[in-house]
Amino acid sequence: MTMQKSIEKINTLTESFPYIKEFSGKTVVIKYGGHAMTDEALRLSFARDMALLKLVGINPVVVHGGGPQIGTLLEQLGIRSEFVDGMRVTDNATMDIVEMVLTGKVNKEIVNNIHIAGGKAVGISGKDAGLITARKMFHDDKGARVDIGLVGAVERINPEIIRILEKDRFIPVIAPIGADSAGITYNINADIAAGKIAEALKAEKLILLTDIQGVLVKGELASSIKAADIPELIKSGEIKGGMIPKVNCCVEAIESGVHKTHIIDGRVEHAVLLEIFTDKGVGTQIV
Repeated sequence: MTMQKSIEKINTLTESFPYIKEFSGKTVVIKYGGHAMTDEALRLSFARDMALLKLVGINPVVVHGGGPQIGTLLEQLGIRSEFVDGMRVTDNATMDIVEMVLTGKVNKEIVNNIHIAGGKAVGISGKDAGLITARKMFHDDKGARVDIGLVGAVERINPEIIRILEKDRFIPVIAPIGADSAGITYNINADIAAGKIAEALKAEKLILLTDIQGVLVKGELASSIKAADIPELIKSGEIKGGMIPKVNCCVEAIESGVHKTHIIDGRVEHAVLLEIFTDKGVGTQIV
């Protein structure tokens, strides 16, 4: 390593000190998904990031997706996937696969990677300790209610189990599966689950990892957007498509007491650390 590279590393460390001091003891909810979950180098760097956050006194809470992994197994089993506006229509057979993949495979892989990185993680689903109470969600198609099966909305969050794990120095890793009062299991969008968990915890930050740079305005990455400006950006078409539910999730979190929200590029190695601990960051913050 050259002296110049050593100096650059030290400069990065000193840049992070004020942020470490500011966020020590605070909770950061991270929605983990997309390319960051499928690329081996990114999976390992994410795990190291979570272990490091905990080491410096920050409490990361990971809520993960797993759409590609679910799709792969459904295809192998000959079960056809149907989507309505990006939401997987989920019958009983599909729900069994979704729960098996998210809680039994993806969740445990994330936990194991964090352990390898030197952290302590515990994998749970929203059904554990009544963390996520869900209700059936219908898709709104121009005013008509469309039944999309066992897709759920969040009715209530009970954060007690997360608080217990945080107190005992564990990193919670949560699969977005919930159940209603009758015990029916539902598949919940990971962005929505992460947002509602962040609200219940009154988290310092909600961070959504995506497969794009962040929020683009006039073709350029917006480093910061005020929540109050989001409706107009949607109305004007600057924010569109799959980004709309993500920014709406962030706005709801802000309105419910989360201090800052971030939509960042999960394809960048150590994206979470760069967003939290550097002046420039790697995505868009919504405040």
